[in-house]
Amino acid sequence: MPISLGFVTAILPELSFEEVTSFAATEGFSTIEVMCWPTGKAERRFAGVTHIDVTSLTKGAAEDILAQCQHARVSISALGYYPNMLDPDAEVSRAAVAHFKKVIAAAPKLGLKRVNGFVGRDWTKTVDENWPRFLKIWKPIIQYAEDHDVKIGIENCPMSFTRDEWPGGKNLLTTPAIWRRAFSDIDSPNFGLNYDPSHFILQGMDPIRPLAEFRDKLFHLHAKDVKIDHAALNEVGRFDFPLRWHQPRIPGFGDINWAAFMGEVMRIGYDGPLCIEVEDDTFGKTLEGRKSALRVARNVLAPFVG
Repeated sequence: MPISLGFVTAILPELSFEEVTSFAATEGFSTIEVMCWPTGKAERRFAGVTHIDVTSLTKGAAEDILAQCQHARVSISALGYYPNMLDPDAEVSRAAVAHFKKVIAAAPKLGLKRVNGFVGRDWTKTVDENWPRFLKIWKPIIQYAEDHDVKIGIENCPMSFTRDEWPGGKNLLTTPAIWRRAFSDIDSPNFGLNYDPSHFILQGMDPIRPLAEFRDKLFHLHAKDVKIDHAALNEVGRFDFPLRWHQPRIPGFGDINWAAFMGEVMRIGYDGPLCIEVEDDTFGKTLEGRKSALRVARNVLAPFVG
């Protein structure tokens, strides 16, 4: 099966689900990762987007969604919800976990087997200090996913960009060493990765090297690029806030060698979704700018996906 090229619907918060699928179809995308945040005010940029409200997903509503996908000939790659489920505020954590379980429960109603998110983290504590709470909260989540025949893909974003996320960031599963430990301690075929290579560039790591080792854990891929501003980095150093020395870019406009990356993705036999994220303000912050960015990124990646 060829890799299915799509995008993350958080990019188009102004559009309805029907409008998103229509845009995807018109622009030649075959799939979309659909955001399922609780309705209400966003806690950060690209959060709080609700293209499917899982809290009111009746059988009829699910049938309508699937009918729209069939009409547009656009599939849903996964349902996405990316909060901090290990937030040190117990109530914030509890609410996030409760909603994540609703997202998991919604997936089978739509004939889906993938849900993506973050593990979360108490950013004031080390990995070791977070670990007992990580296991306490996530073992039941993964069991719940197993019960619903859903695979959980954790994005490897450090979520460490600004003062409120310093020093540890708000997501625990960011490196191969941590992945090995997590997948050993929660040994489940339903626990894996939504891998984004740009986060390895941010950390000064090789984004291609882990693909072969973690092939069986690659449930979903994000396509985003990043440009390191070496002049700024030489001034402030890597321990300063990353927003001061890097810029998110669309694929092809940053430091990732996409031909080499996609070559390895294909070599290891990955045949799942590849969904573009747009956090690149070069194209502007408007809806039309983000649409344009998706088109350009599509043109960069299309030759690699067949």
